[in-house]
Amino acid sequence: MADAKKPHGLRRNLTNYGDRDFAIYLRRSFARSMGYSLEMLDRRIVGIAQSGSGFNNCHRTMPELVEAVKRGVLAAGGLPVDFPTISLGEIFLSPTSLMFRNLMAMDVEEMVRAQPMDAVVLIGGCDKTVPAQLMGAASADLPAIQLVTGPMLAMPWHGERLGACTDCRRFWGKYRAGSISSDEINEIEGNLATTAGTCAVMGTASTMACIVEALGMALPDSAAIPAVHADRLRMAEASGARAVAMAAAGGPRPSEIITPESIENALRVLLAIGGSTNAIIHLTAIAGRCGVPISLERLNRLSDETPVLLDLKPTGEHYLQDLHAAGGLRAVLWELRNVLNLDCMTVSGERLGARLQAPPAFVDRNVVRTRDNPISPEGGLVALFGNLAPRGAILKRSAADSSLFERDGRAVVFDSLEDLSARIDTPDLDVTRDDFLVLKNAGPRSASGMPEAGYLPIPKKLAQAGVKDMVRISDARMSGTAFGTVVLHVTPDAASGGTLALVKSGDRIRLSVRRRSIELLVDDAELARRRASVPPPPEPARGYARLYAEHVTQADLGCDFDFLRAQ
Repeated sequence: MADAKKPHGLRRNLTNYGDRDFAIYLRRSFARSMGYSLEMLDRRIVGIAQSGSGFNNCHRTMPELVEAVKRGVLAAGGLPVDFPTISLGEIFLSPTSLMFRNLMAMDVEEMVRAQPMDAVVLIGGCDKTVPAQLMGAASADLPAIQLVTGPMLAMPWHGERLGACTDCRRFWGKYRAGSISSDEINEIEGNLATTAGTCAVMGTASTMACIVEALGMALPDSAAIPAVHADRLRMAEASGARAVAMAAAGGPRPSEIITPESIENALRVLLAIGGSTNAIIHLTAIAGRCGVPISLERLNRLSDETPVLLDLKPTGEHYLQDLHAAGGLRAVLWELRNVLNLDCMTVSGERLGARLQAPPAFVDRNVVRTRDNPISPEGGLVALFGNLAPRGAILKRSAADSSLFERDGRAVVFDSLEDLSARIDTPDLDVTRDDFLVLKNAGPRSASGMPEAGYLPIPKKLAQAGVKDMVRISDARMSGTAFGTVVLHVTPDAASGGTLALVKSGDRIRLSVRRRSIELLVDDAELARRRASVPPPPEPARGYARLYAEHVTQADLGCDFDFLRAQ
């Protein structure tokens, strides 16, 4: 319980004038200028971290959500105060949103820590926004609830439903192959994302929403509610009311919720939902703020025993709105209950086991499978190791072509994103369907900041010949909405001098998902000779880019800043 003598509300985190009484007198005076009564100013304060922006389509409903949270706070006897933070609109940022995730995490942490609030509701949804908010909240360690904005609706079009962004990629592939026209792709462009919300499939945003609920940092049944559904506003109101109770009790705090046991629960859920490869980076960063390491070897062991249960795109056929109607994440947790750590605390104030004492009232088994009838008997992600990736790489096997899992291939190397763009569609590119496309210098230490470029396009001449998938390898990331046999997050990255920097076109690479290995078939003496000629990456001259380059960690540590991880 909270210490009744500890300052709360406006008396928290006083501006330092060397005179506490003057500080509260002055603060109260300026607060009263906003029309607050003294009675309201004496209440516990729930901060509302809002991340709306005209450059963030995922957060279009932010004003409504803020008002709904305020209703809940006021009804429960608290004082709601909203404040802005950086907003990360996934497709509106250059070079990539991941580069700015840590900046937003710092913003959230410092504003939560510096301003007078007893608890905070974090509202976000777009891919990097939710992990940034959780990273900041974990470091500030004030009672916090995550409220996600929710997914958009997939809408009818020409006899089928379309939703961003797996369908975006499906049709773009057809356009590149010449099977649909410019007029058709322009019409499709206007029908892929037609409501407010995050991507309608199990991309990174929806994956993080599920992980937040699995961790216990969001209220039960909140992950899959569509952005435009009335239940999303009711969940916002409930989050505000619950935050008042947490403010009064002084907890539970993130450090009491984000534990080794809840992290393992989140990993199992990530595997069972066929979630985004990005989530392993974000979950590692969140856990790192709490001093909890994530082992990729452990991920493999969990993956071997955790089936994929959701029939959602890009692994299956349905959309997030179908998961909400099918029983939500509760239905998934119920199927996993025998392998979950049930004693984990949640923001609702109850242990996970208490929530799972009874089965869901309804489950649509077309969407959420049982453990004895899964989409796949093994988890969606697998980590690979070898001389090409000594500290690991990630493959989303649930969205890949298993016929490509055990093979050698000739490397066709692109030295940078610019090189890829310039040559991938040239008619004279020396490439066959059996080759491995390799992209360098797209990792966290590169100038591009680890973009979602790992989903290398099929060379145009192969796409036109009907090739749908081939092995692609890089130190980049991939959108959670993408699919294919794509090896990502090769660590260390090329810009840090990893083995990837030494690969040349014509080298042979051996991939074995069964053995969890990825090997460059070049002898050590030749690699040492090549290493001597690899130039160091250029250093940014100033500002945040320089801070990022000097302090970002590799993918296996979550690409967080080294000085922000728990010591």
